[in-house]
Amino acid sequence: MIAVVDYGMGNRRSVEKALEHVGAAAVITRDHDEIRSAAGVVLPGVGAFPRAMDNLRGLGLEQVLGERAAAGVPLLGICLGMQLLFDASSEHGGATGLGLLAGAVAYLDTAGRRLPHIGWNLVTLRRESRLTAGLGTGAAFYHVHSLACVPAEADDVVGTADYGTVFASIVERDNVFGAQFHPEKSSRDGLRLLENFVGICAPVPA
Repeated sequence: MIAVVDYGMGNRRSVEKALEHVGAAAVITRDHDEIRSAAGVVLPGVGAFPRAMDNLRGLGLEQVLGERAAAGVPLLGICLGMQLLFDASSEHGGATGLGLLAGAVAYLDTAGRRLPHIGWNLVTLRRESRLTAGLGTGAAFYHVHSLACVPAEADDVVGTADYGTVFASIVERDNVFGAQFHPEKSSRDGLRLLENFVGICAPVPA
């Protein structure tokens, strides 16, 4: 079972349906015990970073997510959910994040292009990852965002996209993964990425 974290922000139902489409049992939940019993956790998100962190903390989910990540449970952050994995964001005066990945979140320097960045964009894969198996050297995914993650560790970057400047679009460190785009809205390749995540969550037969 994959837990889709419900903290009041993000297209949770679309993520749940996409996970079910690739063969996973998924549940939208904010129940701590359900999240603790899940084989994997997806943290979706749409909206502002400070409010999202307030919601997570108010529901006691910041601690639960930290516990699950520390226990080695696969955790995937999507869009704002990826940004929340990092130490802090400068959005709306700034806020601290979950701190599961080292680095910050800042507004995109678009070289004059319009914000937010909305639409399909090629993600070039910089290194191998379990999350991107079968996607070759790159794939197009659907992005909607104004800020982007700036990982402190270059090795955490799996894939990058370009919108006036090159930014991290896929990250991975151990069991913590992030996608700046919406895989649930990204057709075949987005579903393949989610299918890969489900495979990472599957228990290894004894």
